[in-house]
Amino acid sequence: MWKILPSMELVPGDIVHVRIGDIVPADMEIVSGTVSTDESALTGESIDVTKQAGETIFSASTISHGEAIASVTAIGTKSSYGKTAELVRTAEALGRLQVLLFNIVRYLAYLDIVLAVILVITALIHGTSWQELLPFLVILFIATIPISMPASFTVANSLEEQNLAKEHVLITGLTGIQEAASVNVLLVDKTGTLTNNRPEIDKLVLFGQMKDDELLKLAAAASDDTSNDSISTAVLGVLRRQNLSVPKRTSFIAFDPVQKISRAQIDDDGSQLDVALESPEVITKIAAVPDQFMEQVELLSSKGSRVLAVASGESGKLVCHGLIALADSLRDDAKESIAKIKGLGIRIIMITGDTIGTAKAVAEQVVIGSRIGTLEDALSNPLDFDGFANVYPEDKYKIVQAMQKLGMVVGMTGDGINDAPALKQADVGIAVSTATDVAKSSAKVVLTEPHLSDIARVIDGGHRVYRRMMTWTITKLARTAELAALLTFGFIFTGFFPVSLSLIVFIIVMNDMVTLTLGTDKAWPTAVPETWNMPRLAKISAIFTIGWLALGLGILWFYFKFQNLNAAQISSLMFLSIYHNIVRHHDFCHADFRCPKNMVL
Repeated sequence: MWKILPSMELVPGDIVHVRIGDIVPADMEIVSGTVSTDESALTGESIDVTKQAGETIFSASTISHGEAIASVTAIGTKSSYGKTAELVRTAEALGRLQVLLFNIVRYLAYLDIVLAVILVITALIHGTSWQELLPFLVILFIATIPISMPASFTVANSLEEQNLAKEHVLITGLTGIQEAASVNVLLVDKTGTLTNNRPEIDKLVLFGQMKDDELLKLAAAASDDTSNDSISTAVLGVLRRQNLSVPKRTSFIAFDPVQKISRAQIDDDGSQLDVALESPEVITKIAAVPDQFMEQVELLSSKGSRVLAVASGESGKLVCHGLIALADSLRDDAKESIAKIKGLGIRIIMITGDTIGTAKAVAEQVVIGSRIGTLEDALSNPLDFDGFANVYPEDKYKIVQAMQKLGMVVGMTGDGINDAPALKQADVGIAVSTATDVAKSSAKVVLTEPHLSDIARVIDGGHRVYRRMMTWTITKLARTAELAALLTFGFIFTGFFPVSLSLIVFIIVMNDMVTLTLGTDKAWPTAVPETWNMPRLAKISAIFTIGWLALGLGILWFYFKFQNLNAAQISSLMFLSIYHNIVRHHDFCHADFRCPKNMVL
């Protein structure tokens, strides 16, 4: 006896009866029966999938046709949908801000340790007590900490977020902008991102004397006008746009997943005409087909189309009159946007739950490439392919991880629940305008308009943030190193610190306050992915440090040797000199709201 139970009470081994309209509550293996399932929640594909005995129907999919008896195999977090939800919760990409902070502190700490040792040795030689050095050593190491860095990044990111909002791009995670500058691989979901996720009639192939409108009318007669399935919607939609009427039906049998066919009977000038619409494989068994039938089917299938055959006849003697090729149409700006993103030096790889043939056809249309692989290919040699097909949510997540393990900075676009784990794991997750709420909440960037070209705007915004923070990093390294070296060598040459303890603290605070405004500098994007090359930044900073240090020591030597000033007077004059240099450097970098090119390498 069947019982109605809450889905949360299901356990593996339970036998469940699923029918049309049911949402599958758990992963199940079909024991008997055949059903068509809408797996768009998992795969993102709008076309139904037929499942028979021995095959698995997945949780969160919807039974669109048929009924079946199935045995529960996985529930909760162990089901396909549950795994997706768990991945969304746990996935997280390592932010580069933390790495940059660590590297800045590490470089400055190395320098401070060397200078501290020199100070202690000099003090011992001069007979100075090490206790007198302690406050200066503490200040020296405090200056190493980039206190204003998070604030500067926030200012730079917030400014760019405001600009992008005007371009219909929402930033849900500020780190998404700064990471965008370094993206060198963009994983693009096919359905709903490159395509409209709305299958449409792409081509008609006619046999005999049949005309286009006649074939469409026959197909419409065998389509279910009470269902929202993608095939019926596509066929009936064409008739409405062409102002064609559906033939009067005397009987209708909706799509049967067992027979894999939909049938109708229409009134043809007083006589009854049988009509059938389904896959070419089924039509060949029940109707007469022309010699070139399979050749045409294979040709259309090779282009990524789903092919349907239309047959009609009297008294069950059916004849195939033509083929209907259904294809998910590309977004209007897909090809142009892909070209624009490629122009920024970014490798584009398509991932989809669709078949290899369809994936290849779409990838070629948007000029991504033709090398389409499987999940196994993605996990072994992901950069050797232009796209991957037949992948599920967990697979997309694994592909993102595989790319990141190779050192790639990964961007990911998507729209469905199935894309959410990969969007969360990616360095920059981008949800398109038609994305589900789950996908939007998992992404750091949300496009509010159906324009893929907005992705290029996000990348450009990331470049501007990168360049502002590049200037900040160079300035922080150079100014901190200069101050530490000036105090050290000044003590060696004169026997006292050229700037008093209280003034040193003031300089440190003022330097951080001044450099904070560098986050508002005007900058121009480049056409290559950026990388935080700390050894290179350290070398650039060292050049500035040497120049400023030479100037500071020269001024100190002049006051000490030729002006006969005491330590307090020299300390005051050196403070004014350092403060003036800080302000002048800031004005130099901030003039016209931009830094000179040599400062933003």
